[in-house]
Amino acid sequence: MSLAERLEEIWYGKHPLGLALAPLAWIYRLGVALRRQAYVMGLMTTHPLPVPVVVVGNITVGGTGKTPLVIWIANFLKEHNYKPGIVARGYGGAARHWPQQVRPDSDPAVVGDEALVLARQTRCPVAVGPDRYAAAEALIKYSGSNIIVSDDGLQHLTLGRDIEIAVIDGIRRHGNRRCLPAGPLREPLTRLKSVDLLVTNGLADRGEFAMQYVAQPFRSIKDDRIERPIDSFRAQSVHAIAAIGHPARFFSMLRSKGLRLIKHVFPDHHVYAKDDICFDDGLPVVMTEKDAVKCKRFAGPEHWYMAIEAKLPDVFGYRLLSLLKRVKNG
Repeated sequence: MSLAERLEEIWYGKHPLGLALAPLAWIYRLGVALRRQAYVMGLMTTHPLPVPVVVVGNITVGGTGKTPLVIWIANFLKEHNYKPGIVARGYGGAARHWPQQVRPDSDPAVVGDEALVLARQTRCPVAVGPDRYAAAEALIKYSGSNIIVSDDGLQHLTLGRDIEIAVIDGIRRHGNRRCLPAGPLREPLTRLKSVDLLVTNGLADRGEFAMQYVAQPFRSIKDDRIERPIDSFRAQSVHAIAAIGHPARFFSMLRSKGLRLIKHVFPDHHVYAKDDICFDDGLPVVMTEKDAVKCKRFAGPEHWYMAIEAKLPDVFGYRLLSLLKRVKNG
């Protein structure tokens, strides 16, 4: 069993180690509280920006669907005459200097895979770096962005923010509801009471907005102009590859479309080699867009990716615009 699988069992099951690690979780929780209090008391500094800042994050470790939501928000804001700029950590990027500007043709090895997907899907200015405040400053100065959307960063308190949106995994929810290392929580559940909007990836509880994924046609990794309907793969065996935070969701979506899967799971943000995705058996190979951006240089005609599009209720957009109006009016 891999480390990720062991953690999954402890955090989202009833494994006795969850209880055994509880004292360490209390220490972690105390550290989180002391850090937040340091910002409140001015011992650590939160830097405001001259434009509204929307932070999209979560309080659990792993993927919950932040990036698709950020893409939806950025495109929604453009439709309403904003000029959004997007900041992200650039996890997996190996740039020597930060922040880094991200373009649709940037090298994912330099800027990170998720940042490249953001740039491709939104065509907005994107900047990445460990210091999100510095990245946001650069976007405002050099791209004319009049609103900043942060992909992740709920715990990055150096960056001032006007609106906080937390994303919840509708299937796994909050696991055993314990903080690290006993559970998946990066902050206590009470943190959700202070955010402005709750978005659930899947079935939503009361007070939450439901976000659904809509699968797009498969696209050739080798030539993005070539499409195939998902139904054309129905009842076929395919190699399904995923190096994402919660690969089970991707595999479930493929199975729901009638595909027979030979699964290949890699750690999140895995750096692919040719042998990871080439099987010489004539079967199609499908993966997420986040994986595809790292595989283009050795992809063949059998390699495809499935992009997804987030769908949210109209009332979520109205609520977001209402909050932004309040920010504008002070």
